[in-house]
Amino acid sequence: MQLTILIPALNEEETIPIVIKKGLNFLKEHNIDGEVLVINNCSTDNTKEVAIQNGARVEDEEKKGYGSALISGINKAKGEFIIMGDADDSYNFSEIEGFYDGLKEGYDLVIGNRFYHMEKGAMKFTHRYIGTPMLNLLIRLKYKTKIKDINCGLRGLRRESFVNLGLQCSGMEFASEMVIKAIKNNLKIKQIDINFYRDARNKKGHLKAIRDGLRHVKVILKG
Repeated sequence: MQLTILIPALNEEETIPIVIKKGLNFLKEHNIDGEVLVINNCSTDNTKEVAIQNGARVEDEEKKGYGSALISGINKAKGEFIIMGDADDSYNFSEIEGFYDGLKEGYDLVIGNRFYHMEKGAMKFTHRYIGTPMLNLLIRLKYKTKIKDINCGLRGLRRESFVNLGLQCSGMEFASEMVIKAIKNNLKIKQIDINFYRDARNKKGHLKAIRDGLRHVKVILKG
């Protein structure tokens, strides 16, 4: 199989049909042998049932956390390549051709840059102008990288390059861990500009800004 579109999901029954449809349509329109894989991460609503009904393959991960779900997904993916993104429709799976092309070109990691075009209200003021830029600066200085958006959740990866990389962070700090280990293992990294949209859910997201920000800092400093 060429491509797995990987979506971690915790109580996302509202938007999961939207992102699955976009993912399946992308595979069909580009004639790609692939799958949409949803990792159901301890949902208490109908996320699992809704995802199955809408054509996704669903696997359960009982250890809570963004990182836990994605590590599970990387291990369970059938595709040679993986493109991962959130279930809230803030990343448009109809617009992932650049990620797929980058992986076919031989890159191990293709990461998006949300600061290229951000829909109004897509990111809180403090996250956009304080928190995320500070983390970006810290990781660029420490690891001599030119990545502009360390926290972007829309990423493409070559599965064989990551499945044995020893990824272990269970929370949102997994985003930093992945990039750091990719740099330290001399993987080929490409960054592409993307559109970032407002969360389509009618509820608060899972991010806990201070807690998760401090976890990112710890991972970056520890390396």
